[in-house]
Amino acid sequence: MSNNDIAVVILAAGKGTRMKSSKHKVLHPIGGRPMLHHLLDNVDVLNPDKKVIVVGADKEQVENSVGDQAEVVVQEPQLGTGHAVQMSREALSGFTGRVLVLYGDVPLVSVDTMRNMINTDADVVVLGFTPDDAKAYGRLKVNENGGLDAIVEFKDANEEERAIKLCNSGIMAVSGKYLFEMLDAVSNDNAAGEYYLTDLVEIAGSKNLKCAVVHADEEEVTGINSRSELAAVEKKFQQSKRNHFMAEGVTMLDPDTVYFAYDTKVGKDVVIGPNVFFGPGVTIADNVTINAFTHIEGATVDEGASIGPFARLRPNANIGKKVKVGNFVEIKKANIEEGAKISHLSYVGDARVGKNANIGAGTITCNYDGYFKYHTDIGEGAFIGSNSSLVAPVNIGDGAIIGAGSVITSVVEADALAITRAKQRALGGWAAKFRITQQDKKNK
Repeated sequence: MSNNDIAVVILAAGKGTRMKSSKHKVLHPIGGRPMLHHLLDNVDVLNPDKKVIVVGADKEQVENSVGDQAEVVVQEPQLGTGHAVQMSREALSGFTGRVLVLYGDVPLVSVDTMRNMINTDADVVVLGFTPDDAKAYGRLKVNENGGLDAIVEFKDANEEERAIKLCNSGIMAVSGKYLFEMLDAVSNDNAAGEYYLTDLVEIAGSKNLKCAVVHADEEEVTGINSRSELAAVEKKFQQSKRNHFMAEGVTMLDPDTVYFAYDTKVGKDVVIGPNVFFGPGVTIADNVTINAFTHIEGATVDEGASIGPFARLRPNANIGKKVKVGNFVEIKKANIEEGAKISHLSYVGDARVGKNANIGAGTITCNYDGYFKYHTDIGEGAFIGSNSSLVAPVNIGDGAIIGAGSVITSVVEADALAITRAKQRALGGWAAKFRITQQDKKNK
């Protein structure tokens, strides 16, 4: 089957009232990315000819999020899943290939499962699963030949049917040749007055069309309708990431406390301490040590570097080979070159720190004047004394030394010493006289 024989319809018109949020339900994140985009990523591997997202309220939120990745159409009012797919009729006009119907709040359906559905030789393919607790899921009645005879809703099932373990996920792949013809035959003669996509199995059977079941793991078809369900899926996502990285040669001292984003990249022989958080856009090279309570987002760390504990790397922090970033150091939009050391209690933003430079404790780059950001350039082998303020824009030359406690506002030439602190004075006996005076005042 060629890619042009595939279309995808993602249903996302539910109101998501249980989320109690102004944000559209399918835009709530898993691993730092909206759940809808997890699904779209997997869909894009199939390279479908058409992608349609059916929404109800908050259409603009979904449109702004997906951009030109898919066509967004509106279902208003919401009259059931069958009616929702009907909203894609114009977008799929003339399409006769396989239409995969997915749900925006069921984000973890794998590419392999989608392919299995698309490649199954049947006019209607339903994705089934066998949960530990079948609860009130609809049951799939399969005949002796493995074909699907019916979907029976729990409330309508007899005791024998309720004993069936194979359940309906709601996800389908349907021949585009028959899809809208069958949808037109769906009735809303039910208690809810809605048009159900599940009726397609019965309608297909009446037309002697072939129906089949593809099996999936329960985790793949977990839906998200509340904050607690979102947290449960996040937990599964994180455990999957942890297992993946440990299998690829990463050591985690306390895996349950390490959190990854959807796109985190970690090399081999990396050691990660407890309570480390990776936001989106992080790449960690081989042989890096990331100590406890470190937060990294939008940053790259090169081979052999050591980060933390209690460090924060913000977006566009590029940490070179064998760099030391110590405790309570924050770095943002800065290139820290090979062998440099920023060992503790410093802020480096909008800067370059040259190879083998040493940044003393309490150093800050003063990069913001309340309106604009400015750059600080620290040369190779420079030594910045403790408690120094480098007021950008400013250049510190190669090999220069900045005396502790200095405020640097202009260029420091290579190999120069710059000191701006006031000359120390000592007034003998002053402290004793001060204490006597103050105590007298207090006793009055």
